[in-house]
Amino acid sequence: MTDNKNKDVDAFSGVETTGHEWDGIKELNNPLPRWWLYVWYATIAFSILWWILMPAWPALPGFQGNTVGVWNQSDRAQVGEAVGELRSARIENAQKLMSASLEEIEKTPELQQFALAMGESSFGDNCATCHGAGGRGAIGYPMLADDVWLWGGSLDDIQQTITYGIRSTHDETRYSEMPAFGRDGFISESEIDDLVQKVLSLSGQEANTDAVARAEENFEYQCASCHGVDGTGDRTFGAPNLTDQEWLYGGDASAIRETIYSARNSIMPHWNERLDEATIKALAVYVHTLGGGE
Repeated sequence: MTDNKNKDVDAFSGVETTGHEWDGIKELNNPLPRWWLYVWYATIAFSILWWILMPAWPALPGFQGNTVGVWNQSDRAQVGEAVGELRSARIENAQKLMSASLEEIEKTPELQQFALAMGESSFGDNCATCHGAGGRGAIGYPMLADDVWLWGGSLDDIQQTITYGIRSTHDETRYSEMPAFGRDGFISESEIDDLVQKVLSLSGQEANTDAVARAEENFEYQCASCHGVDGTGDRTFGAPNLTDQEWLYGGDASAIRETIYSARNSIMPHWNERLDEATIKALAVYVHTLGGGE
């Protein structure tokens, strides 16, 4: 029997205390609210039911896995089914890409959306390392989000560039080569300095007029066959336009001199041996829509 005489009862509330006291404040021994107890009991009952219905208990020692539950629920199986459905949908859409022309892809919203999603993913995996996220480019790596194209910016041009590369090892690669005029001794150092002034003047930058005049003959003989007499370039050779303010390696005097002296013949790999035709088509559509497609 409980000795009621030894109970400590709070004089103000008349409730028994637990015997705990902090700085003169006593803890009352009030019972938990019934609604709280009912909720607690319900959660216990629900957890037991859930253990029965769903996978929960680890297997006994010597066995693998866990109890499968009455419902035989498996998140892994659901994920596998979802992946299988996505793979099937991708194969179906990829087959449509294979049979459709690039123009038809861009005119079919559903197919274009699939191509853009597929192209963006592939671009991030294969192209962004050099061309940057969103095709913003870098020194020596062309920006793909503008309207400046060395080899053409149509869908077919872009697909050809991706497929066969530029100066790659493929037999059908796009190929051109700028001579290293200074390194290989084609012209003298002073003639290179004059050509630098000529290129600066073509792009509207401040240049030495006497040097520009001296460079005219050399430019026409050495450079015009690719860049044109007026310096506007030629996509047939991938020769850049020298009259704009777009520079792949820099447009100041130092960068231009290095280009003339040593040449800049960078390489883009061909992707037809690594990527399938559907992926290359999707990449062409994606690059075309980055902002500068023709």
